[in-house]
Amino acid sequence: MTKALKIKAVDLFCGAGGLTHGLEKAGIDVVAGVDLDPHCKYPFEANNTAKFLLKSVDDVSADDIASCFKGADISVLAGCAPCQPFSTYSQGRDTGSDGRWYLLQHFSRLVESLLPDIVTMENVPGLCKQDVFEGFVTDLRECGYQVSYKVVSCAEYGVAQKRQRLVLLASRLGEISLIKPLCKPAKYKTVRDALSGLPELQAGQVDELDPMHQSCSLSPLNLKRIRASKPGGTWRDWDEQLVADCHKKKSGKSYSGVYGRMTWDEIGPTVTTQFYGFGNGRFGHPEQDRALSLREGAILQSFPRSYKFVRKGEPIFRSSIGRLIGNAVPVKLGQAIGKSIMRHVEDVKLSKGRAV
Repeated sequence: MTKALKIKAVDLFCGAGGLTHGLEKAGIDVVAGVDLDPHCKYPFEANNTAKFLLKSVDDVSADDIASCFKGADISVLAGCAPCQPFSTYSQGRDTGSDGRWYLLQHFSRLVESLLPDIVTMENVPGLCKQDVFEGFVTDLRECGYQVSYKVVSCAEYGVAQKRQRLVLLASRLGEISLIKPLCKPAKYKTVRDALSGLPELQAGQVDELDPMHQSCSLSPLNLKRIRASKPGGTWRDWDEQLVADCHKKKSGKSYSGVYGRMTWDEIGPTVTTQFYGFGNGRFGHPEQDRALSLREGAILQSFPRSYKFVRKGEPIFRSSIGRLIGNAVPVKLGQAIGKSIMRHVEDVKLSKGRAV
């Protein structure tokens, strides 16, 4: 019987651990995660077996990462550089001076120094149109990697939201690609599939058994607005006096998705860092007069319902936790990436007729 290969991974820009959790579910040993946000440390380590390194990726040395790969038969360097400079939410803003724009180059620096067997990256679709991404791919190929990348719908891999992501896989061992979609449109996971069974909440209420299941308070005006909102509808359905002044202007008429309710039997909206606010997108509950709770946002990102984000008894800062959840790699997409890597390694073993 062929001995199983020991695969070790390091997750750069690891956040709260969405990608790491998915890779671990696929059978990959993630030994470390790197992030400069101290709020990531507890959820990353409490839910995963990897250690957390509080550091900016531009300060990480090749030696820091190399020590994590000791004893590995296959090394994997993974990451999702902060996507704000490339996101559609940055349209109209000058992001050229944003320091995060060049974090991908630090990712490339570490790849060139370490030459891990496999590299994977997840990001927003807009990144593939940027010169910095083209340079990253060129660097990988010059280092002997075979590269594949594509924009995928996360719903195809069991995530209950309309999230499009760019997934890159590169290997020095041979051709590699993302596994085929696991779900057809008729079988996409819906809001009902994901969120049904959670305790009912009123706006501003916190669930006694799960403090993460809490929702923002609503002003009297926003309470009237959500009560006037239909699942899948828009603010155009409201009486005139409820419509915000900004939406009466020509420049605001196209933003029909804000102040919207989700629909039970459709996939959810793309979860952003401010999903807990009713006016920030289609984040109204399908039935209850409130916005999504923190727990519901995490579940739509395919985190398990039991995933821990704060220590028991510690205060929950909604903006911080919302940022961690909205920026996370959906766990099920991370698991699909992990399965792709595992399949690739097995294919290479079979093609060579021996251990890599």
